[in-house]
Amino acid sequence: MVGNDRATAPTDAEQLDQLAQRYRSLVEYSPDGIVVHERGTVVYANPATVRLLNAESADQIVGRPITDFVDPASVAPMLERIRRLTIAGTASEPAEMTLLRVGGGTVDVETVSVLTRWHEHLAYQVVLHDLTPQRLAEAAQARAEQFFTTVVSQLEEGVVVIDRHGRIESANPAARRIFGYDADDLIGTHIENIPLNLLDANAQPMPPSWYPVIRTLATGETVTRFVFGVDRPDGQRRWLSASSRLLNPDDPDSPAVSSFNDITEFRASRRQLEYQATHDPLTGLANRALVLSRLAAALGTTENLPVSSVLFIDLDGFKAINDTLGHAIGDTVLQIVAQRLQRGLRSDDIVGRIGGDEFLVLLSGRTLGEDLDDLVTRLRQTMAEPIIARGHRIQVNASIGITPLHPGDSRTPEAVLHDADLAMYRAKPANHQNGTLGRRSDSTHAS
Repeated sequence: MVGNDRATAPTDAEQLDQLAQRYRSLVEYSPDGIVVHERGTVVYANPATVRLLNAESADQIVGRPITDFVDPASVAPMLERIRRLTIAGTASEPAEMTLLRVGGGTVDVETVSVLTRWHEHLAYQVVLHDLTPQRLAEAAQARAEQFFTTVVSQLEEGVVVIDRHGRIESANPAARRIFGYDADDLIGTHIENIPLNLLDANAQPMPPSWYPVIRTLATGETVTRFVFGVDRPDGQRRWLSASSRLLNPDDPDSPAVSSFNDITEFRASRRQLEYQATHDPLTGLANRALVLSRLAAALGTTENLPVSSVLFIDLDGFKAINDTLGHAIGDTVLQIVAQRLQRGLRSDDIVGRIGGDEFLVLLSGRTLGEDLDDLVTRLRQTMAEPIIARGHRIQVNASIGITPLHPGDSRTPEAVLHDADLAMYRAKPANHQNGTLGRRSDSTHAS
């Protein structure tokens, strides 16, 4: 007789019982609520349902009408969903509804109802998924978005969001104010079609490929402190410093955000400071530092010298004008001389006041000897014309020294200035009395 060492294979009934046990365990330990109602009465509620409805035990739920736990507004939609379930095993589409908790209060859930058999009778098994964490997350996100919207709307900085296709999704009030638009005219407009003229830092029309946000969308590159100009519909020109970046660099479909500050006044102030640092405050001509800087740049060029000659101009007898008529009239004379020099030179020549009654001229390009002589003669004649200043007729002559530049000139700017100064003294009349005062005139016009 052979011993029976093997376990006897389970019968079909035992297999079904094991399957039922596993199903009951799954239902009992499910994190989602599971409830069964038959003919409108609850016949089963798992522990998760007990917790969801804030009950002490399943006894507070089982045996009661299912509608006792459904918010009145959710009853009709629930009945309509289960009415459509006519074949065992079919399920409803997921739907949201509100449940009433034991002892008061509500909870939002997502439900799926399944028509099934319960102890040989048709019943509805309902899976209840608690939406509380989702609602809390949505509320937190809504608060964050509201906070973000409020902050962005209060910024002095313009903020514009552009989608992947280059269309403007949103623009905060500061952006509309800077661009000169009060309404939502920009929303939905492609960035290349905005009704504004964009300029580069040199005030030249800027091609769309240069727009920082276009670069960001095309390459993912973050652009910072990009300066450009905007000609607004009202005729104003504003200068902006912009930055652009992707909202979510890890998302290939991420839109870009462009932020910008209006730096028009700052730019104007900086340019004014630069102008003041490089120009004579009395005459508006270039000052000594700027003229010598331009001269140094010219001397540093080996070919096609941008400056051909340097003229050193000194007013003869100017000290007598200051001593006799006062510095106010002397200043007027200097201003008129500066104007005459500018009129007598070409637009690309550079003229500056390097101190007192001394002026320096950098003649541009090639200047032939005969043309240079004619220019010097013309300048002397122009400055020799009488000046009427505060009723005084004043005659001013000028001594002009010339030093030419040549390719490969190894002199320093100071050395060139020294040579031109010596040439001026050699050209000055021996008596140095060419600055004379005329009789007082009835006219008070300065010319």
